Amino acid sequence: MKQIVVTGSEGKLGHYVVQELNNAGYRVIGTDARPPSGKNRYARYIQGDLTQLGEVYGILAESDAVVHLAAVPNPINFSPERIFANNVMATYNILEAASKLGIKRVVFGSSESAYGFCWAKHPFPPHTLPVDEEHVLLPQESYGLSKQVNEQTGDMFARRTGMEIYALRFSLILAPNEYDREIAAFGDTARHHRILWSYVDARDAAAACRLALEGAGHGKAEACRLNITSSDMLSDASVSELAAKYYPQVPFPGKDQDELTAFVSNARAKSVLNWEPAHSWRDAGQ
Repeated sequence: MKQIVVTGSEGKLGHYVVQELNNAGYRVIGTDARPPSGKNRYARYIQGDLTQLGEVYGILAESDAVVHLAAVPNPINFSPERIFANNVMATYNILEAASKLGIKRVVFGSSESAYGFCWAKHPFPPHTLPVDEEHVLLPQESYGLSKQVNEQTGDMFARRTGMEIYALRFSLILAPNEYDREIAAFGDTARHHRILWSYVDARDAAAACRLALEGAGHGKAEACRLNITSSDMLSDASVSELAAKYYPQVPFPGKDQDELTAFVSNARAKSVLNWEPAHSWRDAGQ
């Protein structure tokens, strides 16, 4: 595996993934809807529209694997139907073209928003804590729904073709220069309540993408869902303090609450990918 297509390569996470893959010796074909900014090093760059299947075939034609990150990143700036159509069709087209071109591995960006907590019109708590990949998905808006549908689309292609497909459920992705802003708001614990105070450093998220490309495979006829999140939380309050304030009725089955360091579990990603978050807000400024 030498040549990797990274979609959404001009986005925040895309930049770090391109850098991670370059450092690991891969040739990176970048693609995005916008012109290249000049901050990334590419073997080739293609400006394209992933909702057009013909364009996707051309973009993937010379690749060995795909990291698909291109998407409308939240339910805020576009109409619900545009968010859903863009995110779902882009992912379908990537998987369809990859399957026909003989590409055996696709890693794509899912989101913890698929659980439904973050953008819910009618807020609700987790059913159990910590939240792992088996927690039911209950989105109430088109962005979270698009991520749920994309995971199911991945299942279909895995069943049909035997492709190794990874759906990485990223939490809030933070670049190193964004930590100071988040730390300054720690006095308001409600600020990150809707995302369960979960986050992941962009460098750690990029490393997870590379490891998903390089691993031996998960061996399942479905998309492998993995929470890609830090082992700590975006708060200086303790798990016990936050649980007592926000989730007093939520059970911790089989878990000792005092042993937890976060409300969202990354245990499966650690096991499947041999991945370990290396960066934390606690290291900011060091």
